Amino acid sequence: MSGIGFGPAVGGGDSEAKITPTIIISCLMAATGGLMYGYDIGITGGVTSMADFLKKFFPGVYQRTQEEVNSTYCKYDSHGIQLFTSSLYLAGLTATFFASYTTRRLGRRLTMLIAGVFFIAGTVFNAAAQDLAILIFGRILLGCGIGFANQVVPMFLTEIAPTRIRGGLNILFQLNITIGILSANYVNNGTSKIKGGWGWRLSLGLAGIPACLLTLGALLVVDTPNSLIERGCFEEGKAILRKIRGTNNIEPEFLELVEASRIAEEVKHPFRNLLKRRNRPQLVIAIFLQIFQQCTGINAIMFYAPVLFNTLGFKTDASLFSAAIIGAVNVLSTIVSIYLADKVGRRALLTEAGIQMFLSQIVIANIIGIKMKDDSVDLSKSLAIIVVILVCTFVSSFAWSWGPLCWLIPSEIFPLETRSAGQSVTVCVNFLITFVIAQAFLSLLCHLKYGIFLFFSGWILIMSAFVLFLLPETKNIRIEEMTERVWKQHWFWKRFMDYD
Repeated sequence: MSGIGFGPAVGGGDSEAKITPTIIISCLMAATGGLMYGYDIGITGGVTSMADFLKKFFPGVYQRTQEEVNSTYCKYDSHGIQLFTSSLYLAGLTATFFASYTTRRLGRRLTMLIAGVFFIAGTVFNAAAQDLAILIFGRILLGCGIGFANQVVPMFLTEIAPTRIRGGLNILFQLNITIGILSANYVNNGTSKIKGGWGWRLSLGLAGIPACLLTLGALLVVDTPNSLIERGCFEEGKAILRKIRGTNNIEPEFLELVEASRIAEEVKHPFRNLLKRRNRPQLVIAIFLQIFQQCTGINAIMFYAPVLFNTLGFKTDASLFSAAIIGAVNVLSTIVSIYLADKVGRRALLTEAGIQMFLSQIVIANIIGIKMKDDSVDLSKSLAIIVVILVCTFVSSFAWSWGPLCWLIPSEIFPLETRSAGQSVTVCVNFLITFVIAQAFLSLLCHLKYGIFLFFSGWILIMSAFVLFLLPETKNIRIEEMTERVWKQHWFWKRFMDYD
């Protein structure tokens, strides 16, 4: 099977590249790293709203949830619960620097395998935990797996994909994150009804399914030509390039990769090289995209959606069901992004989404601020439905823009010599800000009340301005041509390209 051809792209043998079975299989298997990440994001909020889980690990919080006289905004305010959530991201933050070394020296494929092993070990400890220390240790192992997976998978997908569909294939990682979140929400909806106090163990234990899929995928996929050539395996890299492109006319692209590898080999300290003037535009954009992605408030909503809806007065089953609806919207909207990213471009999607997210947050804040007080727990049924619709509107706009594109753009803007280090910084910043948001969200909700949504909407205004003025368009541009066609053409960043 030779694969399906598509229109020409600029540069090298990519003009004859086909969507081969090898590309499809490799990308689907690699993207299961996102499935594990998403499942963990979705499972956390549901588990921490289950009475049996709270009784065992956080009895003080459970007691507050049973009290009639209690601030509706503050009943889940617990540093312990926040540590359960955020410890995963602190571990991922640390692990990504080790992943940078394995990605460059051992290859993309082996790094995915390491991530899978961490995921399996963490799942076992979480599902079998008898005390909080073991529970947190399991979360740390899962965090290490996420650190390795988020470092390598977007890079793998970007390097193996033909230029014309690079955006769509890379977004498979984010699509799997959303599928993982959706699956977790439905799992929580079912396990919360299990009698006997072990439903939360099943929720945590089922993470073993995506963990095993990623491990199996790492054993089956091929490494990227970029990685093989970077490690001196020129003939193998050329053979793999010919196989994944579905054509024998790969010499121009191969020579570009060899030249990029030669330059990369001269860089002995990639992290130090990131600070050079010519690499600052990529570094600044990668860092700020991660900060802004988390400051939309999306992970706060996805982590704690069941808890948030309980806080708004929904009953437990209703809150879990509402979170499941949000998960479904997340998946469908990410599929939209796969289609649009390589057609309308990155900048257009990010700008439109900024407007939609801002308006959604403002209206939510006004509804809750006017209709909900500390001594009044329940929203009316009609207003509660409106809040769910507005949250879904917010999630949908995030899912076709800031969700996938903040992983896609950093993976395609760094040159080969700093790509691994750049991806490490990207993941590190993402996890650092995620850790801060996860650790602080319930406390912010307690103290800011409905103002939490105004807080995030202010950030959305700032990040939309950043996109309009400083983010260049990268659709349909080969990653080896970014310097000439993107950075040297941008009104602001071109001044950094004049110096070595």
